[in-house]
Amino acid sequence: MTTPIDPTATPAWTELTALAADLKPDLRGWFADDPGRVERLSFELADLHVDLSKNLVDDEIVGALVRLAEQTGVAERFAAMLRGEHINTTEDRPVLHTALRRPPGSEPPLVVDGQQVDRDVQQVLDAMSAFADRVRSGEWTGVTGKPVKTVVNIGIGGSDLGPAMISAALEPFGGEIEARFVSNIDPFDLAHKTKGLDPETTLFIVASKTFTTLETLTNARLARDWLWAGLEKAGAIGPTGSGTGSKEDAVAHHFVAVSTALDKVEAFGIDPANAFGFWDWVGGRYSVCSAIGLSLVLKFGPKNFRELLAGFHTVDEHMASTPLASNVPVLMGLLNVWYTNFLGAQSHAVLPYAQQLSRFAAYLQQLTMESNGKRVRWDGSPVTTETGEIFWGEPGTNGQHAFYQLLHQGTRLIPADFIAFANPAYALEDDGRDVHGLFIANFLAQTKALAFGKTAEEVEAEGTTGALVAARTFPGNRPTTSIFAPALTPRVLGELIALYEHITFTQGVIWGINSFDQWGVELGKQLALQIAPAVEGDTAAYDSQDASTRALLDYYKSHRA
Repeated sequence: MTTPIDPTATPAWTELTALAADLKPDLRGWFADDPGRVERLSFELADLHVDLSKNLVDDEIVGALVRLAEQTGVAERFAAMLRGEHINTTEDRPVLHTALRRPPGSEPPLVVDGQQVDRDVQQVLDAMSAFADRVRSGEWTGVTGKPVKTVVNIGIGGSDLGPAMISAALEPFGGEIEARFVSNIDPFDLAHKTKGLDPETTLFIVASKTFTTLETLTNARLARDWLWAGLEKAGAIGPTGSGTGSKEDAVAHHFVAVSTALDKVEAFGIDPANAFGFWDWVGGRYSVCSAIGLSLVLKFGPKNFRELLAGFHTVDEHMASTPLASNVPVLMGLLNVWYTNFLGAQSHAVLPYAQQLSRFAAYLQQLTMESNGKRVRWDGSPVTTETGEIFWGEPGTNGQHAFYQLLHQGTRLIPADFIAFANPAYALEDDGRDVHGLFIANFLAQTKALAFGKTAEEVEAEGTTGALVAARTFPGNRPTTSIFAPALTPRVLGELIALYEHITFTQGVIWGINSFDQWGVELGKQLALQIAPAVEGDTAAYDSQDASTRALLDYYKSHRA
């Protein structure tokens, strides 16, 4: 285990501390005095155009940030990750989600700990594609011979957020198969997601690496009960020997698994031949390119899924081969460090001007906060500075009528990423006016208003007087990054997700933390298993709880109908 470099002990950190102390943000003046600012701070990353010019930096600050990345070994650690070194130190594992999107025939072949990684990845992808072709063509049917119309993915965390987000984002590329996603153990979730479905045309995917995840297996059993009840009501299955199909036949036709625990899959009733595996070097929040993406292959087809992977890989290549001074994920990660550690920002807004990305902020919450919400470094020593950011956001223009007031005139510094696409999924006109053009005008106007604000003199020139002048003044100097792409396609979405993966990686390396474990989610799950008997009436379990928990249990029991 290598000892992480203490970022606060680097010359770059000292330099950045001094620069932050002297900083007097003036985006209006910087733009007026520097005609080349936009060009120098704009970058092309595959299909993404990234404009960093409205951030609170100048060339000196950017140079010092790049030196911080150099002095903390960002490029070296990324190369170590690609080679398969065990950079997930607390679990002694390699981190190889980038291997999931390497093109077939990549040279040299990737071999890690004796595993032929490329071969194994391609075998699973080929199996997923072959299965999807059978389902989409109607060759695979339910127990009554009807083709599949709806796929219901049962997972949680990374087994749900990635597929659910991408399913919504790429909706225009879908075909005849609908995809729904169940994750919450709240019974409403399963009841709501199966509402209106025909059991005869529904296929469930149970996504759990170990096939032991409490929420996922509970929902899987409930889904199995729903299937059996619906098929029995339709007369499609009955007791053994009744002349109709059996419950076992129903599960075999209507359930597949994404898991490597084949014995548990088989015990559930799923044919192990219909289980698609992945590996312990794939973290849940990085797993959508693995068999966890099976629902996406079924909905969008193998070709579109391969396009998604190609977008990821393009950004992987950029991250691996581009000098730090023009490496977009590194620069954006460094900006986040600048705001978090030197300017006191605590949260980060992600604001896609695309309704299809309605789940993108939720996806990034797991990616960023589960990765970098750590208080110890990868060698177990305490962190030496603040880590992590609170990620949040909503699609525009919805957010403009909700929380943008805080962004524009609040007292907090909140960096924001704005994302937009030149071509809409559906082009519509309103009385001859291009609606998407109006939408993009809002995207452009918001970053302009945040950057440059509105002075008291400009407010008074419009005829406003008295105390209202201050209320209508906008301070500006609110930092934003603008990301533009031609259209939201599978390839572009892959690029966008990989961009944020590597932003997260960059921050983790600088802070010296292991971005690939998640021990913080364990304690609550363990305690839930201990409390469950108390909920069910076990006196000893009840007596062992603290006073607050006992009081809340009393309330629950007294109000449960």
